Amino acid sequence: MNFALRIPDYYKKDIQELKGDVSINQFIVSAIAEKISTLKTVKYLEDRANRASIEELNIILDKVEDREPFEEDKI
Repeated sequence: MNFALRIPDYYKKDIQELKGDVSINQFIVSAIAEKISTLKTVKYLEDRANRASIEELNIILDKVEDREPFEEDKI
């Protein structure tokens, strides 16, 4: 699949510096893959959060021993 892509000039320097040894095409494909992965992850986490239940959380937390935190966990 081919796309005509217009990239603003102000990105040119950053792309050249950050792309390393890969082509600009591969750099852009990688950037697209990262963006898709991020959006899918956000959607997955939002879906999980929407299925969450305070009641179920409290059942789990009730099983945890009530004690002082470890020293390294204190701020």
